[in-house]
Amino acid sequence: MRVMTWNVWWRFGDDWQTRERLIADTVAEHRPDLLGLVESWAADGTDQPHRLAEPHGMHAVWVASGLPPEPEPPENPDQRGVAIGIGLVSRWPIRATEVHDLPNPQRGGAPPRALLATVEHPAGPLHVIVGCTEWEPDYAEDHLAQCRALAALATDERLDGALPVLLVGDLNAAPGQVELLPLLDAMVDTWAVGGGDPEAVTLDSAVPDAPVEAVKQIDRRIDHVLARPGRPGVPLRVSRVFLAGDRPIGGVFPSDHYAVGADLEFSPGTLP
Repeated sequence: MRVMTWNVWWRFGDDWQTRERLIADTVAEHRPDLLGLVESWAADGTDQPHRLAEPHGMHAVWVASGLPPEPEPPENPDQRGVAIGIGLVSRWPIRATEVHDLPNPQRGGAPPRALLATVEHPAGPLHVIVGCTEWEPDYAEDHLAQCRALAALATDERLDGALPVLLVGDLNAAPGQVELLPLLDAMVDTWAVGGGDPEAVTLDSAVPDAPVEAVKQIDRRIDHVLARPGRPGVPLRVSRVFLAGDRPIGGVFPSDHYAVGADLEFSPGTLP
């Protein structure tokens, strides 16, 4: 099962239409079974997850989220009336969804959200959480509380089963930073287990549009595919991890973040 996550940078930047084509091309190249999207857009009766899913006969869901806040006033006319949110693209039907508000007493306003989707995998229900957390140093307490809330959701016993529980998204913290510790205590970092480069970054100052003012995140691996076994004793193997969207195409990067992918293997007998 190939799992990817990508912060696709909404309609920020000078030419979001070109970037969206490059995002679609990258998704078509890597063909993930599950793709979590952060900073995706919705407008005019459609949304980015569904637009990415449709050419491949996949399924999708999108929900609004309070992070990052929509710019007010809009930076350009293409942003007017366009919502920012999180989403999931899935090879298999999405049977049910839940939306969980994450704590944000410091920042206030519309809360960031976590999307919990239950996917109809051939081997049984597969639970996938997509989330995005606070990034500004002034709201570090919110950031830590949000990661704790995600860890509590991911370890909820009602999600137990034959298949792993997945959490994907832009968590705005790297391994070793205190905000990520609640999640790393509860889940497996598939990048590390899969032998990924420990020096890899997903928010790279080499990208022309990179937010170099994000001092806690820049030049770190802050986008993650995390997993936990569905029940004790069920092995969780990661055969490969990779970055995607990490090279310019025609001089343009698809996003200010790189995508992260992980190929997960199931133990013998778990698949029909």
